[in-house]
Amino acid sequence: MNRRAWLLFVLVSVLWGIPYFLIKVALVDLSPMVVVAGRCAIAAAVLLPIAALRGSLDTLRGRLRTVLALAAVHVIGPFLLIAYGETHISSSLTGILIAIEPVVIALLMSRSEPITGLRTVGLVTGFAGVVVLVGLDVSGDRWGLLGAAMVLLAALSYAFATKLVQQHLADVPPDALTAGTTTISTLVLVPFALFRLPPVPGDVGVNAWLALAGLGLLCTALAMLAFYQLIALAGSNRAGLVTYANPVVAALLGVALLHESIGAGTVAGFLLIVAGCWLSTRPVRTNADIMVSTG
Repeated sequence: MNRRAWLLFVLVSVLWGIPYFLIKVALVDLSPMVVVAGRCAIAAAVLLPIAALRGSLDTLRGRLRTVLALAAVHVIGPFLLIAYGETHISSSLTGILIAIEPVVIALLMSRSEPITGLRTVGLVTGFAGVVVLVGLDVSGDRWGLLGAAMVLLAALSYAFATKLVQQHLADVPPDALTAGTTTISTLVLVPFALFRLPPVPGDVGVNAWLALAGLGLLCTALAMLAFYQLIALAGSNRAGLVTYANPVVAALLGVALLHESIGAGTVAGFLLIVAGCWLSTRPVRTNADIMVSTG
């Protein structure tokens, strides 16, 4: 990769590693529904004018049902699951559990990309990492188990989104696709969020508002645009390697700023998941593959 590609790689790794920390900060004063709706609204306000100026929104004509489905599995579903999940588990554990996504994608793509011996080892190793994480970090805590289950469902939803884009939306410009999904998500979520607004807006701390702004501007709008530029420069396979860096950023922020604890079991589970991702995705060499995961 050239220098610009490396800079974009570092940028996306950081931008998709910090949302779990920012969500945790925003949840101190805001409900999960308000956090997700606000995040989508801010991102849509940035992405929609960009797509309109580029004239790419016309490519969405005749694809409303597919874009609606993508908004559900790529934005609305996983964003809500992660936000509600983080009310029960730490931000660092959330980031690490989301890293299982490439393993799930490899499993979903098994029909078009047969599971070889190496990929089988990767799948088993990755899921073993999840078992280690859940078993050691939240075992015996029913709310913790619920939170972990929500985050794992979010990873599954992201995997379905990747498959949907690869099979039906690969020819749609990224700016139009991201503008469409965030706008639809905003229209769906805002009516529900209105009933979850804080009774006294003045009681919401500055940190919560700043975290929400960061989620929308940085972790959603900027991250999506930077990620697709990275794909154009380095290819989807290399761009997808950000999946290995995101959990490290999430864990470091959780420990350093939120004083979350990470034990030997967490490290072991993370290493198993990373090894599983690497092994299960190595045979994939398709230019059309697009990793659409986000925090």
